[in-house]
Amino acid sequence: MQVLKRNQIIILVVALMLVSAGYLNFATRQKENTITTSAQDANLQVAGIGDAKLVSSNGIVEQNEQSPITNTSNMNENNVNEQSTLTSNNSVQENNLKENQTQATTSNYFSSSRLNRETMYSQMIESYQEILENGSISETQKAIAQTEIQKINETKNKIMICENLIKTKDIEDLVIFVNDKSISVVVRANELEQEQIAQIQNIIAREMQTEISNIHISNK
Repeated sequence: MQVLKRNQIIILVVALMLVSAGYLNFATRQKENTITTSAQDANLQVAGIGDAKLVSSNGIVEQNEQSPITNTSNMNENNVNEQSTLTSNNSVQENNLKENQTQATTSNYFSSSRLNRETMYSQMIESYQEILENGSISETQKAIAQTEIQKINETKNKIMICENLIKTKDIEDLVIFVNDKSISVVVRANELEQEQIAQIQNIIAREMQTEISNIHISNK
């Protein structure tokens, strides 16, 4: 009888141990599942955060990628504007240079023409002066040479007076050439009004005692 009770107690203890072991095993599995689920949720949260950062990063990258294009476009427009400005400035400078060159050429024409005229008269006077100083030349020829020198000086004085008077009539510059009775006048002007032509003719006709038909006027 005692042996039977002892066996029953042992069986009961074993059963309790088995039940306890089963419970512990179940509890352990539940805990593992809970930990796994938490870990998965954490991973999902991390992944979600990572995706959010990635999207934000892509947005920044896209903006950064678009910005250089916009900047490049603006730079190209600025370059075009700068090139247009430079082209315009170059055109203005070229036009100014051409105009200055034309003015310089015109000024040189009048100054060089007057110089050549004075040189010619000086050479003529020098030639007649050599006749006067030559002992082998007759008195008649010397008289003629003296008369010619006087005529040249009178012509030079009349030309100077005419040019100065004409310049007072809003004429910038001019040069007068006398060839016997024919008188040529070159005026520095783009065009001459009829009133200016009449004024020039009247001055030359009066000062040089010549007919208006002998006066030829042109502009340069």
